[in-house]
Amino acid sequence: MMRRRTTLLASCTALALSLGATACGGGGPVSAGGGDKPLSGQTINVAGVWSGSEQKNFQKVLDAFTEKTGAKTQFTSTGDNVSTVVGSKIEGGNAPDVVMVPQVGVLQQFAEEGWLRPLSKTARKSVDANYADVWKNYGSVDGSLYGLYFKAAHKSTVWYSPDALDEAGVEAPASYDAMLEAGRTVSESGLAAFSVAGQDGWTLTDWFENVYLSQAGPEKYDALAAHETKWTDPSVVAALTTLGKLFKDKELIAGGQKGALNTDFPGSVEKVFGPEPAAGMVYEGDFVAGVAKDQFGKKIGEDADFFPFPAVGDGKAPVVSGGDAAVVLKDGKSPKAAMAFLEYLATPEASAVWAEVGGFLSPNKELDLASYGDDITRETAKSLVDAGDSVRFDMSDQAPAAFGGTKGAGEWKLLQDFLRDPSDPKATAAALEKAAAKAYQD
Repeated sequence: MMRRRTTLLASCTALALSLGATACGGGGPVSAGGGDKPLSGQTINVAGVWSGSEQKNFQKVLDAFTEKTGAKTQFTSTGDNVSTVVGSKIEGGNAPDVVMVPQVGVLQQFAEEGWLRPLSKTARKSVDANYADVWKNYGSVDGSLYGLYFKAAHKSTVWYSPDALDEAGVEAPASYDAMLEAGRTVSESGLAAFSVAGQDGWTLTDWFENVYLSQAGPEKYDALAAHETKWTDPSVVAALTTLGKLFKDKELIAGGQKGALNTDFPGSVEKVFGPEPAAGMVYEGDFVAGVAKDQFGKKIGEDADFFPFPAVGDGKAPVVSGGDAAVVLKDGKSPKAAMAFLEYLATPEASAVWAEVGGFLSPNKELDLASYGDDITRETAKSLVDAGDSVRFDMSDQAPAAFGGTKGAGEWKLLQDFLRDPSDPKATAAALEKAAAKAYQD
C-alpha cells in the first residue's frame, strides 16, 4: 500500500524554545500560549500497551510534561493489540494524539496507512544528536522519520541467582557452550539450570534471535528480519540446531519440555527468584529485574544479577533490543501539543523521570547513567548505548503480526512446537518459512 503523503503541521512551541530549538516551519517560533505554561488549555491523549507499574511510571513522565507546559494528558492502555485498538479509534473519529508503538512492523503499518505525521525538525535534530543511527532507521519509513524511541529493552541478558551459581561453584560463562556446561553443573547441585517460559511464545522468539544474531551475524539477521532470506536457509537450521541442544536436555530445563510449555514469563522468573526456587537461571530482557524486585523483593545486584547472553561459536555476543516508539497521529485533536510532547520525550530530562523510578532503559545516549537507581541497571543501560549501531531490534517485532506477534500462530506457535519436539530443525525451518511467506504476502 502506498503511503499517503501528509503535511507536517508546525509544532514548535515555547517548550521547544526552552530546549534551545527553533521553529520547524522555517519562519519564526510559533507560540502555543502565553506565560510559563505555553500549552495551557490543551489536552493530549496518549495510547500505549503499558498497564500496572509501567503505566504508573509513565504517568510520572506525563505529569512532568504537564508541569513544564501546562498541557493536560490522558493515557489509554490498549493491551497487546495496538494496531486493532488504534485502527478502531481512528475509524470512530476518536484517534489518540500520540501512540507508544511497541513493534517496528506496526509502526510501518501505521505509516503506510497514512496515519502518522513525520517528526518535527526539533525532534529530528534531537534524534540525530542523541541516538545511534539504528534507532532512527527503525523509526523511519520511506525515508521519513515517524517514530521517537523513548523506552528500550535489552533482550540479551541472562538473569541468575548468585546463591545458586555460588552453590554450584560456577561463574558467569563467556560462551553459549560454556553456559550449557555451567547449567549442567547447576543441575547436579540440585536445581534445574534454566527456567524457560515456553507458554509465552514471544520468549522463544527472543531465544532464537540471540542465537541467530550471534551465530549468523548482523547481515543475515537483517535479511531474515526483512524476509529477504528464507527461513529454510541453512543459517536458520543451524541456529535451531544450536537452540535445540538446550531444549532437548532434560537436565537443563526446569520441569523439562512439558514444564516449560506450562510456564509463562512471570512464572519463569518466579522459578528462579520466588520463595521456592526451581532453577538457577532465566533468560529474558532487563525487565526480569523489575519482576524479581517488585514481586519477590529481590535486591538487584545482590539477590539477582545477570550476565550478557554469551557468544555462540565464533560469533560475537549479541545485543537484541526492543522498544516503544512515540508517534503522532495525523487525526489527533491536538497536533501541536502532541508534537511538543515528542520533542520533550527526545530530551534526557524526560528519560530521567522514568529512569529514577526504575523498570526503564533509554536509548538516548545523553541520559546521565547516574539517573538510574542501581548499578545493575546502569550496567545494562551502558551496554545498550555502547552497542551503538550493532544493536538489532527484536526480529519478531519487525515481522507482520500474523507471523511474529500472534498468540497460537506463526513463529510463536511453531517455536513452541519446536520446544515440544526439537528433533527436526529442518522441518521446523520449513514450517516457519511457510508461515512467514503467507504473512509477508498478505
